[in-house]
Formats: sequence, C-alpha cells, structure tokens
Amino acid sequence: MSGKLAGRVAVVTGAARGIGLAIADRLAAEGARLVLADLDEAALAAAAAELGDRHGEMPATEAGDLSQEEVAKRLIARAEEGIGALDILVNNAGGGIIRPFLDHTPETLRTTIDRNLWTAIWCSYHALPGMKRRGYGRIVNLGADSVRNGLWDHAAYNAAKGGVHGMTSGLAREFARDGITVNTVAPCAVNNEQLAAFVAKAPDVARKFIDVIPMGRAGEMAEIASMVAYLASAEASFVTGQVISVNGGSTML
Repeated sequence: MSGKLAGRVAVVTGAARGIGLAIADRLAAEGARLVLADLDEAALAAAAAELGDRHGEMPATEAGDLSQEEVAKRLIARAEEGIGALDILVNNAGGGIIRPFLDHTPETLRTTIDRNLWTAIWCSYHALPGMKRRGYGRIVNLGADSVRNGLWDHAAYNAAKGGVHGMTSGLAREFARDGITVNTVAPCAVNNEQLAAFVAKAPDVARKFIDVIPMGRAGEMAEIASMVAYLASAEASFVTGQVISVNGGSTML
C-alpha cells in the first residue's frame, strides 16, 4: 500500500469509535498497518471489520483496560511480536467525566486519571524500549485544549490531560537522540458522539464550551486525525515535545 505511512505499524488506543476510529481510518489510508485497542470488545471488533473492509487489511485488536499495566504490555507485545515492530503509538484512550470539581467522588476522580493518564503512561512505557532499540518511533498523545484555557467543569479532566502534556515534553527530551519524537495533539470540543450526548444533557453548559471557540463551532474528527497523521509521519522528524492545539483559536500563542 502506498502513502506516507506505508510499511509502518501503528497502535491506536481508544479506537472503537469517535476520534480514535477517525485516527485509525486516516493512518490506514496513509498505508499503516494497525493494531487497535479499546475497552469495549464488541465495538472494537466492529471497528476493525469496518476498517478492514475499507482498506483491505484487517487490523489486529486487543481489548482491555489499558490503565492496567499487564493489558498495555500485552497490547504492545501484540504489535512487536505479532506484526514485527511498532513504529507509531497513538495514545488516544481516555474520556472525561466532566462535572464541577466538588461533584466528583473518589471513584470518578480515580477513573478520570486512570482513563486519561495511566493509559498513556503504561503504553508509552512498554512501547519505548523497542522504538529505542530500532532507532525510530512516533508517539502522539491526545491531550486537551482545556488544560490551557481552564474550561468550566474540567478541573479533574485537566489534571489528567495536563499530566499527558507534561509527560510529552519529558519523554521528548529524554529520547530525542534515539530517533523518537513525542508530541501531543490538544483538541477543543470535537463533533462526536460524546459531545452530542453532552449537548442533549446540558445544552447551556455545552454552549459555553463552543462559545469560547472563535470559529464558533466544534472541531471535526477528521481535522484532529489529520494532525495526528502528520506527527506520525517522517515529515515531522524535527517536531518533538510540542502540544499542538487543534482548536479553532480557543487558545492562541
């Protein structure tokens, strides 16, 4: 298959739906061979079948909770041993429990950190040794523009995604001379199933999230996937340690 990612193997976490599925679709279109992961085994199988029909090769899959080290280790081994190498890791698994900070419980706080930070930590921890050994790797994390603009009701979520942003710069510096780049794509509100559900549940709050975006709309999943595909490619060989907002201008540097 031709494309700027031809011959590369990519792991995409949280790939059963939404942004993760859009990213996987874009990477496959660019020629990457895929290993997909998600907590929802049935949805993951359906996503893999959809991508296999569209791109002519069935992705490998690994279902489980990636905040648990053994699951992340098994996922990376699936790529390293089952396909032969891991070139690209997209840490997309996450999902925010968005509510006022004092409305959280210990359980929802822990879940928010587990979903968004520990998944990225464990997958990166197990992917980096092979990348370092081969002298090539691309890690692309999904962060959040809300870390930069202090969006309402996002304090716990921002604690987790802020950890991802901080890990990005640390890993980027540590592995810069090993042929490995580490970057984060930080979207604002994105037009997906979760946003639609939130609009239906709390339209006034959701409107506030859109109103801070100068373009006056949520981002599209394909717009996020486009930036991920660029950072995953050889074209981005001199881009590392960056948190790149895809946000319609909701924060500006």
